[in-house]
Amino acid sequence: MNTQAEAQTPVFDIVKQVFSVLLVVAGVAAFYYFSEVSVLYRVIGLLVMAAVVLGLMLTTNLGRNTWGFFLESKQEVRKVVWPTREETTRTTMLVFGMVVAVGFILWLLDMFLFWGVRLLTGQGG
Repeated sequence: MNTQAEAQTPVFDIVKQVFSVLLVVAGVAAFYYFSEVSVLYRVIGLLVMAAVVLGLMLTTNLGRNTWGFFLESKQEVRKVVWPTREETTRTTMLVFGMVVAVGFILWLLDMFLFWGVRLLTGQGG
């Protein structure tokens, strides 16, 4: 297939996407319209509507490409070399230590600047 034919979105896919958006809007509107009904039933209805929309979107080219992206991302996460518990603890303690040190330095700087401004303005000594 040539790239121009692949780049075009079939009309039926566009219709499905627009219908999906309309279903989401209808589901949210129904959630608020039936406010006298129990929240549990309204949430269940909203979740069912979301599942229908998700299923409908997965039948489009955009949905299949997005699903493929998520599957590839899952495979890439498995390839990540995660740090050990000891490395994570050490790094966390280092970050906490640096936050305390920088906080103390900023506090000292603020204290001396405040003292200097009070001395310059004659409000204390």
